Formats: sequence, C-alpha cells, structure tokens
Amino acid sequence: MPRLRLTGKALRSIGYPEGPAISVAITAMEKEFKHHSEKAALEILKQVLQDPMAYLADDGLRKVAGKLMETKEEQDIPLKEIPVPYEIYGAGFIETGALQQMNNAVRLPVAVTGALMPDAHQGYGLPIGGVLATRNAVIPYGVGVDIGCRMCLSIVDLPIALLEKEAARFRRELTAQTCFGAGGTWSAKTEDAVLEHSLFRELPMLRHLHKKAVEQLGTSGGGNHFVEWGIVQITGANELGLPAGTYTGLLSHSGSRGLGAQIAAHYTRLARELCPLPKEAQHLAWLELDKAAGQEYWAAMNLAGDYASASHHQIHRRLIKAMDARLLARVENHHNFVWKEIHNGQEVIVHRKGATPAGKGVLGIIPGSMTAPGYIVKGRGEAGSLHSASHGAGRLMSRSRAIQSITRHELQQQLKAQGVTLVGGGPDEAPMAYKNINEVMAAQTGLVDVIGRFQPKIVRMADDGSKED
Repeated sequence: MPRLRLTGKALRSIGYPEGPAISVAITAMEKEFKHHSEKAALEILKQVLQDPMAYLADDGLRKVAGKLMETKEEQDIPLKEIPVPYEIYGAGFIETGALQQMNNAVRLPVAVTGALMPDAHQGYGLPIGGVLATRNAVIPYGVGVDIGCRMCLSIVDLPIALLEKEAARFRRELTAQTCFGAGGTWSAKTEDAVLEHSLFRELPMLRHLHKKAVEQLGTSGGGNHFVEWGIVQITGANELGLPAGTYTGLLSHSGSRGLGAQIAAHYTRLARELCPLPKEAQHLAWLELDKAAGQEYWAAMNLAGDYASASHHQIHRRLIKAMDARLLARVENHHNFVWKEIHNGQEVIVHRKGATPAGKGVLGIIPGSMTAPGYIVKGRGEAGSLHSASHGAGRLMSRSRAIQSITRHELQQQLKAQGVTLVGGGPDEAPMAYKNINEVMAAQTGLVDVIGRFQPKIVRMADDGSKED
C-alpha cells in the first residue's frame, strides 16, 4: 500500500489556517496514519479542526490539536460579549438574517453605535440598510462592493405632457444614451476630471484599473440599477428654489462599476488578513485609519465615490442634451459610503450600507421600485439613526426567489396597470420583489420630511437583470 502524502493545499481546502498548524498536521498524519488514504486522513483532520480540545489526549493528534488551539487564539479577534446599543426602525418587517448580521456588527471591538433602517435585508457583513459607527476603523464590506452607489435626480424644463406625447423619443434616447450590465462600456471617448486623479498613478492597485474606469465612465451596472424618466411633484416650500408644482424628472441609480468592485475586493482581502475575526463576523474585518492600509482604502473609496458621481452627471448630461432640455434643479446622494462625522461629541466613522444621509436639512432621494414612487426628502438629523434613513423600499424577495415566483406576464400586467414602460429589466426586479415603499416611509417619519415625489414612467435597466461586475 502506498504511503500517505499530504499537501498544504489539501489541508487549506478543508479549512486549515495558514501557519505552522499545516506542517505539524502533515508530519503527524504521515507518521501516525501513514497507511490511510488521503480521503480518510483529511476526514480525521477535519474532525480535529472542528473540535481540537477533544483530541488533546490523543497520542497521535495532540500536537495538531494544540497547534490549532494556539493558532485560533492568535488569529481570532474576539467580539464583545455585550454589544453596543443600536436603534431599529420598522422592526416589524425586517428579516431575521439582517438582524443577526447587525447583532454581530455591534459586537465588534471598534463598534460605537448603530442603526437599522426599515428597508433592511440580509447582505454580506453589514446588512443592506445597516448603519454602523466605529472608532478609527473602516470596514470595506461595511461600504459594500458597489462603492458610492448613489441616486441622482435632475429636474428639467420639459412639459410633463411630452412624456406621453413623445414617449417613443424618450424611450429611443434613453436606450441610445445609456449602457447597462456587468462589463458594459461606453464606446465614445468621455473626458472628465475624475479620470485625471493622481491616485490612478500613485496607488499601485489602481494603475491597472484606469483603462476600465475610462471605458465604464457614464455607464450603469446590472441588478437594481436604472435610469428613468418620470413625473416630479414638489409639494411646498423647498431648498430647490422651485415653486410647488409638477415637473419632468430624470432619475438614475448606479455606482462605481468595475473600479469600485475591484477596490472593494482588494481591500476586503487585505482587511481579512490583517483583522482575523470569528467566522460569523469575518466579512466585518476592518482597517485602522491611522495605518497605511486604512488610509489607502479611504483614498481609493473616495475616488470611487467621485467616479460614481461623475458617471451620473455624464448620463444626465447626455440625456438632457438629447431631449433639448434645460436643468432646473438637482438632488443627489450616496447610499453605500463612509463618512467622518461627529456624534455625541466624538468623531466616529459612519458606515451607511444601503442608507441615505439624513442630517438636519440634508436633501436626498429614496426610490421605490420600477412602478412605485420615489421620495425627495429632507433629513431631520435624528440622533438615534445616526442622521440616516432608508435607501429605498428594500427587497422582500431574493433575486432567485423572485425569478422563481414571478412570471414575465405578471410583471407586464403590473407595468401596464401603473402606466410604466420598461426597457430591459426582468422578474428579479419586479415591483412585487420589493417592500411597500409607503410602509417603509411611514416607519421613518421621524428621520426625514418629504418635500416631493417622483413617479417613474419610462424605465431603463440591464437587459438581462445581471448583477454588477
């Protein structure tokens, strides 16, 4: 019978951590279990990994068990036994998974306080709709993969009657002047100051991303990203400088595309190496802002945010020009980002992952769905929410569940009933896959005041409903 030969790769594949535990395990198995098959040996090692304490008295495996326990002590940064407090808005319709993720987040050693918005649902690390304040620490997955994902509303001087009278033209230009989907690029050369940012030269990991950034500027991702024409109703006195009334509006939702995704992936890997956490919190690994890695991420994140903003402006510029319109007012905001803010007299790092900034007097956009209205809001500066509000209606169904349970015929019926034209999109983004935006807004009346609303009429999304790259 051939003698057992194990590799580090095989042990890593079953969860063994990098370090001396691997070589100790290989030596022990090849000496004490030399006639076992690789499969049988790995099964034994898997059992030791799951409960090393049970093998401390085993002559053949006690060294492996001891090393695993040492490694675990060295690697895992323990979570707080007593979590910091956080507020929940709309608790009655927030899924258990989101609550569990938030409960892990507020046990981080760097956590100061938090809040959960009424549109919250489960994500990776911090839940979508989660707000977390930390001390001197930034969590890449507390921002998310789509850094700087944001809303932008342009109110223009076109009569609303044109949305119906010249619907074909609006639809044609909406298709011609936008590009959607993972990997999508804009063929015409676009110039923008953000592309000349010095970080593209100074930060090694950004150098190879410049070409992609150039190609994708002014494009939109997949999933729930959209560009749409609709009707804006301004309800009363406002900071937009517009009289109360009805206007034509252009609303878009997208982020930093491949640039942001690559930044997120790179610094999340680095955070997990530098900040090993227990399994239930491993996506919440952070970077310290007084260290080089944290400062690098902060700079790259802000560049991605500026890039996302520039992309919206390029899309709006093209469409406003194509429709011979003039810009009257604009409202825009990030909802996947991190800010340095003062709360309770101390500077904290506020992560808003799927949450709208709602400081006192701050304007923002909270969209509904492809048929439900979105709201123009003014923040009330509520301390309990860390000056935050929801970033939308929030998902009621996962994408896979929506695809399985909603037919295209049902989607078309809903669109027809609401008088909405959809270009692209699919059942994964159907209105039925989302919470009721009016219930979400009712749960946060203490967080924002509504100064207007936007009703979608002609909506453009990714043709295949694909996720962001």
